[in-house]
Amino acid sequence: MYIITCHATTSFARLRRVNKNMPKEEKSKTVYWLENKLYLNITNQCSNCCFFCLKRYKRGVAGFNLKLSKEPSIAQITAELDAVLNMRSWVEVVFCGFGEPTERLDVLLDVAKWIRQHYGRPLKIRVNTNGHGYLLNPGRDLAAELKAAGIDKVSVSLNAGDKETYSEICKPTFEGGYEAVLDFVQKAKSILQVEVTAVRMPEVDISKAQAAAEELGVKFRVREYIPCFY
Repeated sequence: MYIITCHATTSFARLRRVNKNMPKEEKSKTVYWLENKLYLNITNQCSNCCFFCLKRYKRGVAGFNLKLSKEPSIAQITAELDAVLNMRSWVEVVFCGFGEPTERLDVLLDVAKWIRQHYGRPLKIRVNTNGHGYLLNPGRDLAAELKAAGIDKVSVSLNAGDKETYSEICKPTFEGGYEAVLDFVQKAKSILQVEVTAVRMPEVDISKAQAAAEELGVKFRVREYIPCFY
């Protein structure tokens, strides 16, 4: 999941230059890359409606179009992966795009297993998530299933240190969104590598988000905002 915020002192001329120099990719992509990391955009569905989400303002990142015309099949995702998997020595594959990966849990699991079967070199697999996986997949032992599929790490977007702020910033589509994130972290931390993240922007009290992570007993990372483009 990507984030975007605006900053009053940003040089819009500079932003336009950066945007102009980005490669253009019209066809929507399920597989894209940034430096030596592969990213998987397996869905545009999300249980949050964050006001800062990049997909509200842009079609993609780094010239890759992440606005899916339809939810991709496992065959489509693995075909795109097969075309680039041996293109270079990737250090990490990250399930991260314009949606919440656990919205399509079975697709996520099957694709992770495919990667483990077809990439013979050391490789970390991470899932960037809003932490709503247990609510989205009731009755599933989510953390155990992720681990069994070959997932090493989850990066959980919290962005708040209390329920009220979370509801205002992330706008979950159901009640109990904040509590669901905390529950996910508690259940996952004994099985997977877990970090909690928050984006640096005026609406987020970083110290409170960090305190929440420390109380959960997991690592905390601040994510810098992606400036907006008009």
